[in-house]
Amino acid sequence: MTTATLDRAGTHAASRSYGFRSTATMEWLKLRSVRSTPAILGIFSAGMIGLSILVLKNEHYSSMSAADRATFDPTNDGFTGLILGQLAFGVLGVLAITSEFSSGMIRSTLAAVPRRPLLLAAKAAVAGAVMLVAGEVLAFLTFVIGQAALGSSAPHATLGQPGVLRAVLMAGAFPVLIGLIGLGLGAIIRNTAAAISALVGLIFVIPLILVPLGEHLHQEIGKFMPLIMASNSLVAVKPVPGSLTPAVAFGLLCLYALAALGAGGWLLSRRDA
Repeated sequence: MTTATLDRAGTHAASRSYGFRSTATMEWLKLRSVRSTPAILGIFSAGMIGLSILVLKNEHYSSMSAADRATFDPTNDGFTGLILGQLAFGVLGVLAITSEFSSGMIRSTLAAVPRRPLLLAAKAAVAGAVMLVAGEVLAFLTFVIGQAALGSSAPHATLGQPGVLRAVLMAGAFPVLIGLIGLGLGAIIRNTAAAISALVGLIFVIPLILVPLGEHLHQEIGKFMPLIMASNSLVAVKPVPGSLTPAVAFGLLCLYALAALGAGGWLLSRRDA
């Protein structure tokens, strides 16, 4: 009886020793040791920079009509790669938790950190920090390289122009929120393939389903979809009519991420590993 009591006390003491800082350190070690992390960051980098060069290098500004020239936006066009970048970070978020469920490592993790909401919060903080640093660095790098690839006859964007710096900063931040939504979906679904499918449906499929409903409904409903919100928020020349303001779109996407993580944390606390 005494031995059992001491064992339980030791286990409880060990559990209490795992605060947010130690849990985040553990998650950082796991995230950087997984081979998929550098691979996904490489895909994100290649997609962002590669598509920026491809799109801006093939802009034929001299042959554009007067109407097209008036709405020409080299900043927004240079971030075409965000279509791939958002998906890449979303997959990274999913894998940050579903890889542990598929390998069975989640049991060891939960034994070390029984407070499951704390565990998910630490995963979100670590993955979010890594994605934010990578996203912002790549956003500014993509902007500089893309403007260099743009033909000399076309007007070039600079960070000092109205809306440009905001667009570049948001280009680095929006994929992070998609990644956190992916993490929340991974905690909810707990299966890699199913969670990625749900993420793809949320980002790409739902906006396509709205197209047959007519232009009005597509615009009214679509402006609340993550991909369309991100795309419209990167416009620096002429805002898209009827779209949400960049600040509202960013705040709404933050709420989406919090909702996904909240639901994931709630279910994680109530289901067996």
